[in-house]
Amino acid sequence: MTGRPPGAAVARLASRIEAAATPGRRFILGIAGSPGSGKTTLAVALVDHLNAGRPGVAAHLPMDGFHLANATLDRLGIRDRKGAIDTFDGWGFVALLDRLRVETDHVIFAPSFRRVVDEGVAGEIAIEPAASVVVVEGNYLLADSAPWSGVRDRLDLAWFCRTPAGEREARLVDRHTRHGRTVEAATAWARGVDGANAVLIEATADRADLIVSGVTGQPEEAGRER
Repeated sequence: MTGRPPGAAVARLASRIEAAATPGRRFILGIAGSPGSGKTTLAVALVDHLNAGRPGVAAHLPMDGFHLANATLDRLGIRDRKGAIDTFDGWGFVALLDRLRVETDHVIFAPSFRRVVDEGVAGEIAIEPAASVVVVEGNYLLADSAPWSGVRDRLDLAWFCRTPAGEREARLVDRHTRHGRTVEAATAWARGVDGANAVLIEATADRADLIVSGVTGQPEEAGRER
């Protein structure tokens, strides 16, 4: 989504969350999708919509805060693949999901990711006790290799944001150039690193409960039943 998804589409999706949530129990929705699919934009729109009706009821938690530090990637020799599944702290992410489920009487602090410095920022996101809905989003929420395979069962619902490859690439080139790469370098990264990751990510869509268009915000097809 180059801009916010249509308000009517967001409202219909939000109503699905409200219908599925159980009073008195924190509800965790996961939105997976390939780089450039629009999952972050969708997650933010959903949280904003829910909070407009009941301030503080929803929180946004991106997986990107669990990027390994650039110094760590350099030491491991994998910085040229930053964004691949093994360049994240998957175990730390799974542990945070467990905390979200049981630690509901105090603030939980989580890391964010700042593209301007290309690094994570510890403790920047605050999940307040009042946040009964947490919308988690990231590339690998539905991957079936450990530790990511443990994510799916920690989610109450899992959606997959799907956007045509050409549109995703255009968004990624725009994103990378806005953060300092030349058009040539941005295109190479979008097709090489991001493209390789997308092959893995798109193959996980069948583990989702719902496929959502990253262009219109409309549901496209149902996934597995839960």
